[in-house]
Amino acid sequence: MSAVSRVLYIVIATLPDEPTAREFVEWLRAGHVADVVRCGAESGAVVRLDSDGRPRVMAQYLFASRMAFDRYIAADAPRLRAEGLARFPVSRGVSFERLVGVVEHQDQGPGTLRA
Repeated sequence: MSAVSRVLYIVIATLPDEPTAREFVEWLRAGHVADVVRCGAESGAVVRLDSDGRPRVMAQYLFASRMAFDRYIAADAPRLRAEGLARFPVSRGVSFERLVGVVEHQDQGPGTLRA
């Protein structure tokens, strides 16, 4: 195992309806994910989760280390979270769940470009 473990940060938004879900995905795609990457993540992805109920969208970010993630949380996350909550407040029926974990193993498929 590598001496420095990568960190996966996941934010799951549960949205009240499909129009709000589309608006949320567009906001993520239009710059929020890129902002998190500029602030220290190696990569970011937006995933529409399968759901039998309210729409759910996951933003997934990979950080090179716990130190990089902690730096993001301390320096940039408060501002970026505030921007998101201003657009998608609880009063609009939006809720957020955050998960953080250490990547123990990752395989890359044969089509992955290697340096």
